[in-house]
Amino acid sequence: MVSNRCKIAVRDELKKLGLHFIVVDLGEVEIMEDITHEKRELLKIGLLSSGLELMEDKKAILIEKIKTIIIEMIHHSEEVIKINFSDFLSEKLNHNYTYLANLFSEVQGSTIEQFIISHKIERIKELMIYDELNITEIAWKMNYSSVAHLSSQFKKVTGLSPSHFRQLKVKRRNAIEEL
Repeated sequence: MVSNRCKIAVRDELKKLGLHFIVVDLGEVEIMEDITHEKRELLKIGLLSSGLELMEDKKAILIEKIKTIIIEMIHHSEEVIKINFSDFLSEKLNHNYTYLANLFSEVQGSTIEQFIISHKIERIKELMIYDELNITEIAWKMNYSSVAHLSSQFKKVTGLSPSHFRQLKVKRRNAIEEL
């Protein structure tokens, strides 16, 4: 789950099945009662009809949690990103970062760092399109050491400099789910 609409869809499916939940968060659901095999299957079908998937594999769940934490920090937090993602992920998920990074790469075929960079670039595009911050403020907000570092990474990913992107006013943003 990567959006509030996803959380709403999950809540709706749980309510349809008469299941009581404590938490429905991005990538995680805590249900009060034990769930029968039949209800689990109905939940799985209901979620699929909304374009969502019920995950039961522990490794897949851990990878989804990694993605959810990164997406939450980059796209849904108004705080300035001033954290070390590796330390933050390790602390949040109670796993050694090397284990998380190896698992992620093995299953996803790309690194956590690449995932973070692609999401940071999408967030930078969004901030530039809204035109509320200048590039220096965006670099600071997204925790780049300098505007030059942001520009270099932006160009490597998009093929455009940030200033050229802004001039074009091309809305070349991708949906979070497509990254």
